[in-house]
Amino acid sequence: MDLSIIIVNWNTAACVRQCLHSLFAHCRLDDVEIVVVDSGSFDGCDRMLAREFPGVRFVQSRENVGFARANNLGVRSALGEAFLFLNPDTVLHEDTPAQLLHCLATLPRAGAVGCRLLNADGSVQTSALQAFPTVLNQVLDAHWLRERFPESPLWGMAPLYRRGSAPSEAAALSGACLAVTRQAFAAVGGFSECYFMYGEDLDLCRKLHDAGWKVYYTPETSLVHLGGGSSRQAPGDFSIVMMRISVHRFIRLHQGRAAAAGYRVAMGVSAILRLLLIGPARLFGDRVVRHGADSWRKWRAILGWSAGLRML
Repeated sequence: MDLSIIIVNWNTAACVRQCLHSLFAHCRLDDVEIVVVDSGSFDGCDRMLAREFPGVRFVQSRENVGFARANNLGVRSALGEAFLFLNPDTVLHEDTPAQLLHCLATLPRAGAVGCRLLNADGSVQTSALQAFPTVLNQVLDAHWLRERFPESPLWGMAPLYRRGSAPSEAAALSGACLAVTRQAFAAVGGFSECYFMYGEDLDLCRKLHDAGWKVYYTPETSLVHLGGGSSRQAPGDFSIVMMRISVHRFIRLHQGRAAAAGYRVAMGVSAILRLLLIGPARLFGDRVVRHGADSWRKWRAILGWSAGLRML
């Protein structure tokens, strides 16, 4: 096989079905296999695949093992010389796998390649490209700063704003659509299974860079990433806290314990300052009240995590 497309399902059988329909409608799948891993959801995905996509390989995990470990399970069942890790909440409108595979084969020392990710309305998702987390860029991470300074190296998304279709080197790619050569994936030990959800894509790209591979972004192809297929089903503030846990783990692994401790303290201070600003703002207007309530909840959860009071 030239390519193995690996999709992890956790209570998203309907999304998997939509994703597969788009794959079969728009992609030439000669010498391509598709592997779906169910991470302990038992939501009927196996029956749907057997009925509608009998050629798709299905792997069942007895428990929810998280995104990184589930993808590694898929790799163990895969035959391809390259892997395309694809979120179930993605919809293809062109033969993106073929173009990503071509980039892997032709770009110098390519270890991983990603593409443009689009919202349902066709706008570009800036999360397709990321900088590696640091204390500074995590403290300064705010929507209005990103809008005013989109090409700042703090965010790592400058290639999204360059003209032309030539591939660019990038720091980190979103795991929503991430193509990796088997050789590079094996050389760095695959996804680090210490991440349960979020951060595993950043970690993989960091390991690829450290091992001498290059990570590329190509704007010549794209797909729609609806977003939140699994995370919407997580209870309460799970996703908010899990993101901080994953960033903390990444910083500790790649920058040291002191940097990780600094990140935790900095996020606590940032949460306090933002809560002090959000509180009075919630008193003005319905729209501000609704936005303020969401922000209040988010930063209260982050403050609880930074103080060690918020555990999953």
